[in-house]
Amino acid sequence: MTDQTDSDLFQPYQLGDLSLPNRIVMAPLTRSRAGKGDVPTPLMATYYAQRSTAGLIISEASQISPQGKGYIQTPGIYSEAQVAGWQQVTEAVHGHHGRIFIQLWHVGRISHPDLQEGGALPVAPSAIKAEGQVFTGNGMVDMVTPRALELDEIPGIVADYRRAAENARAAGFDGVEIHSANGYLLDQFLRDKTNRREDAYGGSVENRARLLLEVTDAVLEVWDKARVGVRLAPLSPANDIEDGDPETLFSYVTRQLSARGIGFLHVVEGVTGGPRETGHPFKLSKLRELFEGTYVGNNAYTRDLALATRESNAADLIAFGKLFIANPDLVERLRRNAPLNAPDEATFYGGDAHGYTDYPFLEGTPSRCL
Repeated sequence: MTDQTDSDLFQPYQLGDLSLPNRIVMAPLTRSRAGKGDVPTPLMATYYAQRSTAGLIISEASQISPQGKGYIQTPGIYSEAQVAGWQQVTEAVHGHHGRIFIQLWHVGRISHPDLQEGGALPVAPSAIKAEGQVFTGNGMVDMVTPRALELDEIPGIVADYRRAAENARAAGFDGVEIHSANGYLLDQFLRDKTNRREDAYGGSVENRARLLLEVTDAVLEVWDKARVGVRLAPLSPANDIEDGDPETLFSYVTRQLSARGIGFLHVVEGVTGGPRETGHPFKLSKLRELFEGTYVGNNAYTRDLALATRESNAADLIAFGKLFIANPDLVERLRRNAPLNAPDEATFYGGDAHGYTDYPFLEGTPSRCL
């Protein structure tokens, strides 16, 4: 298994009209290094350019509005300054022949008044507090009970996603991924633990999926369907989320997304940042079978697992997260079966170039700096 350099993991892949040089995806990774006004910085442009040999980069999650923010120093995609900042990033990646999508994000209840305009309460489908803490300018603080969105506010959320998709085009991205995983707003609407609504957006599976599908339809008004992806994490309890019948829920969602012809479905297989096996009887391979487009597998992939996954055709593309943090030349390291740099977890969130753009490349390979 370890010497399969002829695996199609390293061969080109056609994603709609977009030609990828390999099947390796850089997963979205929050790094909390945006500048004032949540504007992407030149340092971020260097970071992404260094990793441009990925078949596809999916950027860190970027809030679609000030209300969508849940962590300090995360970038947005709603202001002119943010669009200009992201233009530096996309130009840097394209200058190194890379391809980059942006991940569109609204955190919902995973926030705090310290992060909201005017100290407002975070919003959610229902006024149910999440267990846990968030990092604000005042350090780690407990999350609060959110405010349930009014029915007449929901079209505004959809409009924010549409506007963010338009801004992504203006910023030069190659496509967008809708973040509907890990306990954030769209995931909160999907799951029965967090959605107790009694209107058109709550109750039945069809109602709970309504917002995600409306958002997807709005984004598809802006982007060609092949340039749109959706991320799901059906079995992950991240951010205090769960559902009583994930198989029925996510099978329905997958069928609906497949019918819309979106470019890819990006699935966190298991617990986000944790084990792949959860013990749940729902086998996520069912989603691979239900989805007619490109299936992206994600979570704790190693080189051997990625090769085996492609050998069995269990996923079309393989997303790597932490390994890309520490190995800007990850594709070449995997191809050669070369040693990998170990990530410095103390520098994952916030800080400067240390632990961000200073990881070494393989000797004799270009560093792909700006």
